[in-house]
Amino acid sequence: MSKLPKEHKFIDLSDYGRPIARLIANSLKETALTPIHVTIAFIISGLISIICILLGYFWAAAFFLILKSILDAADGELARIKNTPSYTGRYLDSVADIILNFLILLSLWYTSETHFLYSFFAFLGIQLQGTLYNYYYVILRNNVNGDTTSRIFEYESPVALKGESQKNVNILFAIYKLLYGVFDKTIYTLDANAHKCKQFPKLLMTALSTFGLGFQLLLISVMLVLGYKDYIVSFFLWYSLMIIVFISIRKLLKP
Repeated sequence: MSKLPKEHKFIDLSDYGRPIARLIANSLKETALTPIHVTIAFIISGLISIICILLGYFWAAAFFLILKSILDAADGELARIKNTPSYTGRYLDSVADIILNFLILLSLWYTSETHFLYSFFAFLGIQLQGTLYNYYYVILRNNVNGDTTSRIFEYESPVALKGESQKNVNILFAIYKLLYGVFDKTIYTLDANAHKCKQFPKLLMTALSTFGLGFQLLLISVMLVLGYKDYIVSFFLWYSLMIIVFISIRKLLKP
């Protein structure tokens, strides 16, 4: 199952791992494994990639970063195949992503001559990029009757879905708000009326998908294996300027 109806699909450059993710999900649909198990697997893959960066095994790091991206898509695919959507999985996924992103940037700082502040600001930039992409993508999905597990505005803990604990949802939501609140508020402030927009051109969404976590991890992987590790932080710092460009383009669209 897709997050968008067929007529509204666009080329998502961050979603290159989706075909393999579907194969993984289909292979697990008759097993006792749940989407949460797959989420745990991508957390392990992400941690292994960080260890590989610290040890200088950049090809291995690239492999596990891309595997992490594929598994990140596979947990959602498995949830849709088994018809077991959950806010527990949605928030656990996001919390794991931001922590792993921070550790990845931390490992790049530790193994290079990059100043810590530059690495920290690159982390902030990466998170703002991903937040903007998710913001527009969730609005689009809600507008065209796509997947609605993710909400446009995350103000309060949602009511737990069938099969999950309200307590777990509340705890994970609180952690999510703590970690993502400042990024969400920043993007909402920069484009508070985006939710009123009824159309998001496919070309814009494709360009914006370069802000997606999957594409970010792919770029990091490619730069690692090509020997450009010391330029990763500066690239994401400068590329964050595109946030203003994309928001400006969106504001030119009719509500």
